Amino acid sequence: MRPSHSRLRGFTLIEVLVVIVVIAILATLVAPNVFRHVGAAKETTARSQIEMLGAALDAYRLDNGRYPTTEQGLAALWQAPTTEPRPTNWRGPYLRKAVPLDPWGNPYSYVAPGVQSTTGYDLVSYGADGKPGGTGDDADITSWK
Repeated sequence: MRPSHSRLRGFTLIEVLVVIVVIAILATLVAPNVFRHVGAAKETTARSQIEMLGAALDAYRLDNGRYPTTEQGLAALWQAPTTEPRPTNWRGPYLRKAVPLDPWGNPYSYVAPGVQSTTGYDLVSYGADGKPGGTGDDADITSWK
């Protein structure tokens, strides 16, 4: 009697290649659908961040009687401003984290008093290109629209 040898089992090269081809086909079908929605997701994120910053700016105004100046900027929501006019009743920080960049990695543009909102502030993300104006992913996202 001879001892029986078990045969080694594994995948053949053909089986591995078939799996790779199937994965590649699925990736080419799914990827365009996923990437098509990235721009819309970034726009939605920017709108949400502008709303969050607006709520923090309103809380700042309730405590101090006015919005931070353009020079003090959005940083006044995270740290008490040291430039004049200094806030009289700063109770911050008004945000849980430091002021975020927009979804494209650019700082938000803050002007107070605003050009569009003369009694308040203008808060803008300039989109993917980081420049005023534009369409599609480059379109501006504003606090007044």
